[in-house]
Amino acid sequence: MMKISNQEIFDRLSQILVETFDIEAERIRPDARLYEDLDIDSIDAVDLIVKLKPLVGKKLQPEAFKTVRTLQDVINAVQGLMTEPEPAVAALAPEPAQTQA
Repeated sequence: MMKISNQEIFDRLSQILVETFDIEAERIRPDARLYEDLDIDSIDAVDLIVKLKPLVGKKLQPEAFKTVRTLQDVINAVQGLMTEPEPAVAALAPEPAQTQA
């Protein structure tokens, strides 16, 4: 998976916040607090996570976002998820049948 910079994540976050939540672009800063500064409640936060999924390219675990308070926290969580290795698919595949010699 290609590496995405924090700025690219912030830009996408900004776009989502403006388009989905009608938040003025001037209010969107890395240090902006989701609830206090941007009026993002827990339902909105779930919507935000859903909209970030295509950026990460895999299922997002809500637990990864439990401690986020600011936009920078969201950026850090997304970056962490993107650098996390995918679970090994081979470990889930059944073993091939043994052939008798």
